[in-house]
Amino acid sequence: MNFISARLLAALHSLKLRITLSVMAVLLLGIGLSTMVLVRQAEEATLVSQHERELFEAARTAGVLSRRVVELQRALSAVGAQVKPEDWASDARLSAFIGDKQVLRGLFSTVFAADADGRMRALADATGVRIPSVNIADRDYFRRTLSEQRALVSEPVAGRVSSEPVIVFTMPLRNAQGVYGVVGGSLRLASRDLLSDMVDAPEVAAAMEALVVVSDAHGRILAHPSRARLMGSVASEPRLAEAYAQWVASGSSVEPAGLHLSQSAEVVTAAGVAGADWMVWRALPEAELLAPLRAARHQALAGAAGLALLMGLVLLPLVGWQLRPLSALEHRAHHLFDGSIDVHAGWPDVQGEIGSLAGVLRHVAAERAQLESFNAQVLQKLGSVMAAAPVGIAFTRKARFELVSAEFCRLCGRDESAMLGQPTRMIFASNEDYEALAPDVRMAFALGDPYVGEWQLLRPDGHRFWAGLRGRPVDPLHHEEGTIWTINDITEQVLAREQLEWSATHDALTGLANRKAFELRLGRVFEALPRSMPAALLMLDLDHFKPVNDTAGHAAGDAMLKAVASAITSRVRASDLVVRVGGDEFAVLLERCTPDTALRIAEAIRQAVMGIELHWEQRVLRVGASLGLAPLTADVPNIGAWVRTADAACYAAKAGGRGGVSTAPTRPPLTVVGSK
Repeated sequence: MNFISARLLAALHSLKLRITLSVMAVLLLGIGLSTMVLVRQAEEATLVSQHERELFEAARTAGVLSRRVVELQRALSAVGAQVKPEDWASDARLSAFIGDKQVLRGLFSTVFAADADGRMRALADATGVRIPSVNIADRDYFRRTLSEQRALVSEPVAGRVSSEPVIVFTMPLRNAQGVYGVVGGSLRLASRDLLSDMVDAPEVAAAMEALVVVSDAHGRILAHPSRARLMGSVASEPRLAEAYAQWVASGSSVEPAGLHLSQSAEVVTAAGVAGADWMVWRALPEAELLAPLRAARHQALAGAAGLALLMGLVLLPLVGWQLRPLSALEHRAHHLFDGSIDVHAGWPDVQGEIGSLAGVLRHVAAERAQLESFNAQVLQKLGSVMAAAPVGIAFTRKARFELVSAEFCRLCGRDESAMLGQPTRMIFASNEDYEALAPDVRMAFALGDPYVGEWQLLRPDGHRFWAGLRGRPVDPLHHEEGTIWTINDITEQVLAREQLEWSATHDALTGLANRKAFELRLGRVFEALPRSMPAALLMLDLDHFKPVNDTAGHAAGDAMLKAVASAITSRVRASDLVVRVGGDEFAVLLERCTPDTALRIAEAIRQAVMGIELHWEQRVLRVGASLGLAPLTADVPNIGAWVRTADAACYAAKAGGRGGVSTAPTRPPLTVVGSK
């Protein structure tokens, strides 16, 4: 049994078997890699194509919804134009008038008419026409219709008559004295009167696990294949949660042209519905799209394995026949240095690689002693130099440590025995740093210069420190002979330099960018024109800040400035630049930001600042904010003009009563939003 085990072990270590297995492995690896690359490219192309298709479908669906909203508003407008004074004077005649509008009743779940005081005078639904005892004067959509005197689409609300979630369309009725009434229609979300074919369209039903959802601008679900999710949040839908969070983080832009959003294992797109401020969400699972390609990959790999096995069976005897002279060479090599056989006798008489190897081995014995003597002398001299040096010294070859000084071991926190023969990668803080070092070293050596650089190194206890590295090849013409390295600890110098660099571009009190960083960023925006458009600039000046300093002291003022900085930062996107310009003035640079999105961000900042409550010595301190918004347009000549425009808008917000957002248009006058 031991004899059989030994023969089996020897067979497993056989060169011919290893060559055969290597060829099989290379063949299998080549076919496998080719298959993987081709399938991966096909998967990427499929996902890109599907992303574009889904983006088109989302934008198309949003466009259809937008047109329907317009059609419903036009229908209400047409009916409103037909109302005569004598019809409006009588509830009975008004009810008859509403009841006769069969087309309008077919478009809405409920059609109604109400006085300017909110009393509903006529209502038509599936049960008939009646005069309900209902007043809608407290409804936000009704008050806005009267105040703005225009058609509106409400947010989802509980119906006053049906108590079900509904969307209400309203149209004001005007005469010479103003708005005297409202004609409206409601759509019940549960019955999907408006959105049914959006979430249950035939092409969607036939798709692979496709999901279509419609929500309002706040993420409330208006349409979903599951009615149980109506009025819930898109954030609660597992297949859309990550995409929704990304959309919110990017400013919640209602974009009719469509957006690509990231979601694990899903292809997600979204598009805004113009006029109604809704969002259409589409999700398609990647696994279903890529299943055919992955099945093909498995089949190809199985075929490659079978082919490699067949090739191995053919190759094994052929390799064995070719390697017969190796047995004689192995026997001679065993006695190469024992002196029992003549150094020139017993070598196999063959050509090719084996013959070349035999010729090389003839010279090894004679050269070995001379080489060992030379190496001993070099190592002795090098060891003396390394022991006396005040910096860490190491000799590396083939990316491994061959010699290390005591100071080098101390700096790296390791014993000499733990470093010799180990990869040089072990002392670096990250693999990325190590990979980035190699090209720089090769370039310096190619120019005939020593390499000098600064890198973070890692000790076994996890402590990191900055080291100054200096390297030079042992042989400038043959870099593979090895490299001499010196290192010293420069952690304190690096930290001091980084602190100086940070202080040069940041405000010491708030940690925000300072005016210098602001000007540099503005310069980059103008250098990139017109590619850097759209963009917008916000200038913010605190209201009622001076009383905080005067009554509570400068320490309270500093604490308030920090709170304001935190409030502003919490309402902007990660790519936006928040700047403390000076005193109680701040600025926000919004790149890749449309005017509408910029206005929403400005309003969010204003509300965040107004919501600050700073508890200070048994008092609650508050401030307000006036904001000026200046979109970047093609006619802005330079940075100074852009900043002055935003400043002027900020002054206009202050002049308009403070606590508002003023937008600087392309031509006067300025408009103020949210002033109080």
